Order: sequence, then structure tokens, then C-alpha cells
Amino acid sequence: MTAPKTIGVLFIEGYADWEYGLLAASAAEWFGARAIAISPHKAPLTSIAGFSLSPTRGANPAENMDLDAVAVIGSDGWAGKDAPDVSPLLKAVAARGGVVGGICAGTLALARAGLFEGVSHTSNGRDWILEHEPAYAGAAGYQDVPHAVADNNVVSAPGSAPGTFAAAFLETLYPELVGQIGEMRAMFAREHTGVAHGHGDAS
Repeated sequence: MTAPKTIGVLFIEGYADWEYGLLAASAAEWFGARAIAISPHKAPLTSIAGFSLSPTRGANPAENMDLDAVAVIGSDGWAGKDAPDVSPLLKAVAARGGVVGGICAGTLALARAGLFEGVSHTSNGRDWILEHEPAYAGAAGYQDVPHAVADNNVVSAPGSAPGTFAAAFLETLYPELVGQIGEMRAMFAREHTGVAHGHGDAS
């Protein structure tokens, strides 16, 4: 039996509550992964909703040699002038063939680390990412789509796409389980089947 995968879920202050739950819980519950909260900021962190989170580890690469993957969760803090530099960790995971993902403003961390060079990727809009990182490497590979994009172990998504981010991230981490993850995609999609004008019933 193979050892369980270890996924680092990287948070900073003001993290987006809706962006990590599907990924972390699905990975742990359905695929036996270990999901570990990491952050360059001191605990506790406060989410957009005001919830507290205490990361297990810092973001130093030396603390995270066991990571098979890392997912950077969005926060307005990534767009600030004092955004933390987590490039060493992201590059270290990528260099050993691990999966590196970013959702919403978390994609800025990947752009700053140079991980979008030569790969297709997305974010919160072409103009949005260029406003914050006008000269990032790989800008020509931007895909203007509303769902996650996975290419060469790099996964990216707009903040409005936590479902496809979770599925694309897990498909990249577990290519041998594409059928099972396809079932997960279909289950998520059923939520929206027949829904119109925000109502799923006769109301």
C-alpha cells in the first residue's frame, strides 16, 4: 500500500473561507491524504468570515519536505505591497515534481514564483492579474475561463471556482484515480442541475 499523500494548504491573514473546504475535505475523506495548514503568518489567522485558524507549520521549505502538493488559498493580502514571499516553498515543491496550485489571489504567489512560465493558467481575469503582476513570466499562457486550469503539475483557478479547483488539483495529484475524481465532479455538478434564478424548488 502506498503512503498517503501530504497536501499543504497555505493560508495568510484574511483567507477566503469558501476556497479550501472542498479540496482539503475531499482529499482527506475520499483519498486518504493528509491536509496540513501552513502559513508564513503567526497564528491565529482570521478569515473573511471572522473565523480563526491556527496553522500547524510555517512556510519554510525545511519544515515542509514531506509535501507532495501545496495549494495557495486566496486573500486580499496577496495583492498588498507587504504580501509574503512564499516562492521558496512553492519552487521547492515544484522542483521535486509536486503539485502546486493557487486559487483567486493565491495565483499571484504562483506568478511571483515564476511557476506560470510555459504553462496554461488562469486567475481572476487577465486584466486583474496584469494589474498586480504586469510583467510576470508566462503571461501569454493565460486562459480566460471561469474554471480551474491544470497544466504540468500547476493548477490555477479564479476565486469563483473552488469546485473545479478541488477536482483539477486532485486529478493532477492522483492521475491514476481520474475515474473516481470524475464521479466527484459529477456529484458537484448535480447541485446546479435544474437550478434557475437561484431557486432549486417551486419557490
